Amino acid sequence: MENKRVAPVLSVVGEPGRKGTRQRRLGRHQGITAMNATQDRIWTEIRKEATAAAQHEPMLASFLHATILNHQSLEDALSFQLAGKLESHALTAVTLRDLIDEAFTSDPEIGVAARVDLEAVRDRDAACDAYSTPLMYFKGYQALQAYRVAHFFWRHNRKDLALFMQSRISEVFAVDIHPAARIGKGILIDHATSVVIGETAVVEDNVSMLHEVTLGGTGKVHGDRHPKVRKGVLIAAGAKILGNVEVGEGAKVGSCAVVLDDVPPHTTVVGVPARPVCKPDTDQPALDMDHRIRFNTGMHGEGI
Repeated sequence: MENKRVAPVLSVVGEPGRKGTRQRRLGRHQGITAMNATQDRIWTEIRKEATAAAQHEPMLASFLHATILNHQSLEDALSFQLAGKLESHALTAVTLRDLIDEAFTSDPEIGVAARVDLEAVRDRDAACDAYSTPLMYFKGYQALQAYRVAHFFWRHNRKDLALFMQSRISEVFAVDIHPAARIGKGILIDHATSVVIGETAVVEDNVSMLHEVTLGGTGKVHGDRHPKVRKGVLIAAGAKILGNVEVGEGAKVGSCAVVLDDVPPHTTVVGVPARPVCKPDTDQPALDMDHRIRFNTGMHGEGI
């Protein structure tokens, strides 16, 4: 099979320094604090939600202060949250937090993506009614942001560190994303358990996927061997997309489908092996999360 052409998704800005992380973090957070009221709408809303939650549920007040209210920016809160979850005997939470802050400081696009991902979860997940909820409780969101840090280190030739983080992410969140994979912004990984995304996979902006999705290879082939998922695609629970195939923009992949060939844009595929059955009702099904199949005959399926 010919290698598919892929487009870069997130740019990496600047080389990471290895010293003075805490000073850079303080300087960056002071700047973000100053712009909170006018520019960082999501962080302002998160703080409001956490304040209200602490008043409503005093038993969680200490937790809410530790995870959100004691911090000056989303990046600060996220690094605290991820470091606490991913720490191990090999890398303490303090060391991990310095590493995560290094990535956030050197590449501001990670913070941009974290906010766009929050918007995606808040907008598309019917179980989410607050921006603070994914930050504190949703492992799909947390695993994705941890991947972004590992990807940063992979791109900066600190591959052992990136692979160590991948291993910890898999152990803690049950989500296995290779740090070399390229993933865009506005991503929803709902429920997330057993999601696997391989080394040469590409996931473009505004994609939604559910638990037990695999973007994998087909065997021992080396090189570019994983799927390319274009923007607006919806991948339902348990779907397996295998090999260097392209899932076209605005496509929909049904639950437990096994995709072995390219999927044309704006096409719904189901079955083993997957086959086209109809077209989605919208240009970007990832945004409306409608899992029903509307067959060309006009009959309505029970879902995908």
